[in-house]
Amino acid sequence: MSKGKIGFIGLGNMGAPMAQNLARAGYDVIGFDTVVETVPDLTIAASAAAAVAGADVVITMLPNGAILRQVVDDTLQHVKPGALLLDCSTVDVESARAVAAQAEAAGMLYVDAPVSGGIGGAAAGTLTFMAGGSAKAFAAAEPLFEIMGQKAVHCGEAGAGQAAKICNNMILGATMIATCEAFALADKLGLDRQKMFDVVSTSSGYSWSMNAYCPAPGVGPQSPADNGYVPGFAAELMLKDLGLSQQAAEAVNADTPMGAQALALYRTFVEEEDGAGQDFSAMLPRFAARERS
Repeated sequence: MSKGKIGFIGLGNMGAPMAQNLARAGYDVIGFDTVVETVPDLTIAASAAAAVAGADVVITMLPNGAILRQVVDDTLQHVKPGALLLDCSTVDVESARAVAAQAEAAGMLYVDAPVSGGIGGAAAGTLTFMAGGSAKAFAAAEPLFEIMGQKAVHCGEAGAGQAAKICNNMILGATMIATCEAFALADKLGLDRQKMFDVVSTSSGYSWSMNAYCPAPGVGPQSPADNGYVPGFAAELMLKDLGLSQQAAEAVNADTPMGAQALALYRTFVEEEDGAGQDFSAMLPRFAARERS
């Protein structure tokens, strides 16, 4: 017996496995994507409107705020009142709040809940959700979070989930750059990378970028560095998130010089060098090959 109907819009590398986990847990999941035509365990609708018609829950996993707004504009009239709109995209805070107001005016519950954990976490159902919305809306989304992830934090009202994701990834981008710079410096100083890891990973330089996602091949736990920097989290996605962080910082007049510099470096890496298509930790070979300018 179905636990309910879910319309899932956006079946890319993250959305498809998230939707599959919900289907395998007993939900009737009707998906739609402009590119993907088949996904095991899912029924694929001919349009976004058809996917959400009669749904108890609508989940979106989309590339940016403009597309999210357009999808909501195109589909909201087809969603029944009282349904839950759960947006798991990473978008700008302004778009999240605008869509929340639109959904709530239509009598729907809304949660913005961007994720952390990458493609592996989506497939394994171990994502972390950073959620914004009312307490009632968050409570409605919790059973879905438990299937798709291992942790969900209610960060506040609408837009708070996006704010948390943006701040988190600004830290991540900056610390990965610093970690890669430090390995490149260690190389030039003649310090063995494993020795560098052994010291830093248990000292004050400890960070997630070093300890859990080490950018040096053959050092620390398995990471994209051990697979030729095939993305777990692509450099262009980090560029997107750092851009969102600086857009948000400008909107509230926040001074974020490290975030701005991280954005500039990833923009150069992706748009002018060979970073597109690589993991964001591929900054290490970039720095290792460079000299001080």
